[in-house]
Amino acid sequence: MAKDKAYKLLALQEGISNGKAKELIDKGVVTVEGKKLLVARGEIGDKSIFKIKEIPKVTIIYQDDDILAVDKPAYLSASEVEEMFPDAKLLNRLDKETSGVMMLAKNEVFRGKAIKEFMDNRVYKEYVAIVEGKVIDEFKVDLPILTIKGKSAKSKIDLVKGKPALTIVTPYMVEGHKSKIQIVIENGRTHQIRVHLQYAGFPIVGDIQYGKPSTQVQRVMLHSKITKIMDYEFEAREPREFFHFGF
Repeated sequence: MAKDKAYKLLALQEGISNGKAKELIDKGVVTVEGKKLLVARGEIGDKSIFKIKEIPKVTIIYQDDDILAVDKPAYLSASEVEEMFPDAKLLNRLDKETSGVMMLAKNEVFRGKAIKEFMDNRVYKEYVAIVEGKVIDEFKVDLPILTIKGKSAKSKIDLVKGKPALTIVTPYMVEGHKSKIQIVIENGRTHQIRVHLQYAGFPIVGDIQYGKPSTQVQRVMLHSKITKIMDYEFEAREPREFFHFGF
């Protein structure tokens, strides 16, 4: 069977430009035979049938003269969300495959105040996740994290060079060999929750980078549910993927 680069074949199938095809693959919304296509330049059989998952739209949770809070869907990067609101600047970031509360400042005065809240660890950040394994008791992971920057950032626990990171985990429910948990973090290092849960033996379902692929979902099952900053409190409802596991 003849092969060609995935993005070229997708472009032919959909009648779109090569650039648009690469963009869709990079967003993680293209699958072949139920498996997410990860490398746009990877070679694949020329008879392959591609499916493109629709990207949910960003939902505005709240806005006033100072702040804009949105519910970011999975598969959109923080930068792409910021581009949708040219008069606002990001206050927090989420990984592309993580959904939930994101905040943007609508003026520089408020942005300065909000950034200080983050720097002083006065922002409450609560997540929900579905993980591999049975989480029965609450536990904490208080280990420093080092992030290696590059085209694709990767983090790891490093007792010497890492920055402080505290993750508090509370079990919600166990179903089979998976658990639904609540996570509260005090710092917010890159991939902090994913790295700490892997270390604890409970990798997040669908986390290819720090765990293993899932046959049930095509995303990391991590959602930023509640964020509190100053006098504001924002909540984003759990996406429908979270109900696929019986929780």
